[in-house]
Amino acid sequence: MTMLTVKFLRLHPDAQLPKYATAHAAGLDICACNDEDIVIAPHTVALIPTGFAIELPIGYEAQLRPRSGLALQYAISLPNTPGTIDADYRGEVKIILINHGEEPFTVKKGDRIAQMVIAKVERAHFLEVESLSETARGAGGFGHTGLSLA
Repeated sequence: MTMLTVKFLRLHPDAQLPKYATAHAAGLDICACNDEDIVIAPHTVALIPTGFAIELPIGYEAQLRPRSGLALQYAISLPNTPGTIDADYRGEVKIILINHGEEPFTVKKGDRIAQMVIAKVERAHFLEVESLSETARGAGGFGHTGLSLA
């Protein structure tokens, strides 16, 4: 397995390096780096600092995704999931969290609040045409195949 190098710049002395929780994890855990607790009221969003910036190689992005445990236990997610960090962004990585629950949720410094997956990006060139090729699916979408596999 090849290892990709992503540059990490600590912007806050308490910022934590993103890390894989297990040997085969796809996502790196991202921790909050807030000086004061941040309380997210039900059905609202908050921008959570991480205290670091990254430099991705050209041709890659970092996808920010919710943590499944926060989603299941507290109804905490990312409203723009997956969020994208582009290879040319050099600012602080910040996480937008949304509280879908009925209780306030408190984010403390060091809490694991999201995960980051590094992914290769392909650039596309669009070719305008008069028609598209036919397929069995055609224009069917938005649940056209039904709910059950039976």
